Amino acid sequence: MSTNIVWHECSVDRLERQRLLQQKGCVIWITGLSGSGKSTLACALSRALHSRGNLTYVLDGDNVRHGLNRDLSFRAEDRAENIRRIGEVAKLFSDSGIICIASLISPYRKDRDACRAMLSEGNFIEVFMDIPLEVCEERDPKGLYKLARAGKIRGFTGIDDPYEPPLNCEVVLQQTGGDYASPSDMAETVISYLEEKGYLKA
Repeated sequence: MSTNIVWHECSVDRLERQRLLQQKGCVIWITGLSGSGKSTLACALSRALHSRGNLTYVLDGDNVRHGLNRDLSFRAEDRAENIRRIGEVAKLFSDSGIICIASLISPYRKDRDACRAMLSEGNFIEVFMDIPLEVCEERDPKGLYKLARAGKIRGFTGIDDPYEPPLNCEVVLQQTGGDYASPSDMAETVISYLEEKGYLKA
């Protein structure tokens, strides 16, 4: 913890960057179980916003572990640090005026709440992929549930480690009966929220 550091203000501020981009920077934090469709939604949302002329960037949990967080394991303390680092990077994107879409399991409320606390009120939009465990396990796109059930992966969220669903998130995307909305339809639900709250025009 360095003490001999001083924050240096720049002459170009957040509002000027937002006016340049004609949008409001924010963080869209997509959380849910493995296999719930977080990354698919993130990419669909990024594409839909891009087609409307909005600048976005996706921070995918797996992708970030290929670079910035490749020194971290999946132990509890490293998982918390993984989320903290992504939260800090997402904050920088938001401050630059970009709509940052973070997509990662982030199973614990305290870690997600800590990321929310990094941003000013209203700039953290939590999107919960409320998809039942049995559905996620049936999909199992990476084969991780099968490995967890076989005891080859320890501390796997939803199997032998808990997932704490959001209590007061901004957007919930869930199963309706036996049907699921398409990724593009789910993206439009999030975009409707952004439009309603004025994020898509500075």
